[in-house]
Amino acid sequence: MSEWERWFGWRRRWPFFRGGFFSEIEEFFREMEEMMEREFKEFSERAPRDLIRERTLPDGTKVREFGPFVYGYSVKIGPDGKPEIREFGNIKPGVEFGRPRIDIMEEREPLTDVITTDDEVKVIAELPGVEKKDIKLHGTEDALTISVDTPQRKYHKKVELPVKVDPKKAKASYKNGVLEVTLQRKKEPKGEPIML
Repeated sequence: MSEWERWFGWRRRWPFFRGGFFSEIEEFFREMEEMMEREFKEFSERAPRDLIRERTLPDGTKVREFGPFVYGYSVKIGPDGKPEIREFGNIKPGVEFGRPRIDIMEEREPLTDVITTDDEVKVIAELPGVEKKDIKLHGTEDALTISVDTPQRKYHKKVELPVKVDPKKAKASYKNGVLEVTLQRKKEPKGEPIML
């Protein structure tokens, strides 16, 4: 018995839904089940193998478990007054051939926030379930890359910075699943007068 038959099979066993007045509703449900079963099969074929597990229940039956699958977004108003939307998770919605498509990645993109002041840029990222020693940071003048690669958790995010920074003066701390990286803004060189 497939996952969808187990979930939707109650209607087939319930006589109220057989024939007569509800036959059109039954046909609609049957088509919806077929579509969802196709989508579920396609989804499970595209899922990274590390996100699929099989376990045995106490009664001896085997079940497949998928996940974790995470998708979310944060919205804040930027300095220009326009909303800034940042997605996070390991699911990326998209469109392919006019149909909605979900891409699943093994690595999760952590929820991040970037705060800019006159002197510095702070990048705050949520990395639950990892140890400080597993976090790898790489900085340039324009971006900060955060990555974690352990058997239990995989995170990756390249954060584009709103201003140029000096990566050599960066400071980082990690506590209770929250990473905070403070980067000093690069000072604009003072120009020299040019005589004519």
